[in-house]
Amino acid sequence: MNKETAVIRVRDLVKKFGKFTANDKLCFDVYEGEIFGFLGANGAGKTTALRILCGLSLPTSGEISVAGLDLYSNRERIKKRIGYMSQKFSLYEDLKVYENIRLYAGIYGLSRKEIKQRTDELLETLELEAVRNKRIAELPLGWRQKLAFSVAIIHRPRIVFLDEPTGGVDPITRRQFWDMIYQASRDGITVFVTTHYMDEAEYCDRVCIMEAGRIDAIGTPTELMEEYKAENMDEVFIRIAR
Repeated sequence: MNKETAVIRVRDLVKKFGKFTANDKLCFDVYEGEIFGFLGANGAGKTTALRILCGLSLPTSGEISVAGLDLYSNRERIKKRIGYMSQKFSLYEDLKVYENIRLYAGIYGLSRKEIKQRTDELLETLELEAVRNKRIAELPLGWRQKLAFSVAIIHRPRIVFLDEPTGGVDPITRRQFWDMIYQASRDGITVFVTTHYMDEAEYCDRVCIMEAGRIDAIGTPTELMEEYKAENMDEVFIRIAR
């Protein structure tokens, strides 16, 4: 993690839907190569903020830059520098494994040579060569999630946004998924991940805890556990919520 380079800068981000305020004056930085956890219960405003940072939605107000670009004037350029994995799988279930990989590699602008090379590399790394011709719908949930993450970074973006990527999978698969996140971080990709699993907070370099559209706490897991005199992040979240 390079604390001298902020790849995401957010100042006074506000997002309103009519009279409802989903994000209320959010302020934070995310640094190059960091695993940044965006935590909170369902409805806290995590996904709303993430969609804004990805250029999928505009804020009501605030100053935001992503990958060194101003969000308001560079949304399309930002999309080319990031990867995104949504809560619901972004893979096409009626396409085969290798077809999904090639489709997304093409969407991200890779050349034919790069597409072939990275498809082969990905199938080997994920040990999916034997099922390359199977439709996504036929794969176990854990395999689909790992493939969706790998496809999201196939173009080697500066930042990857993961929206509750481990929801619904077993603990072993969750651990394997986090191993992939660590590797992406070691490769220099900044990881911005939302989750409502408090134990996953301890896997992050820093975490931001949201409640009712506001940021209630931000820091390393160790700092927050010390501040709230808690033994784990579950206790931190409970004390903040109270």
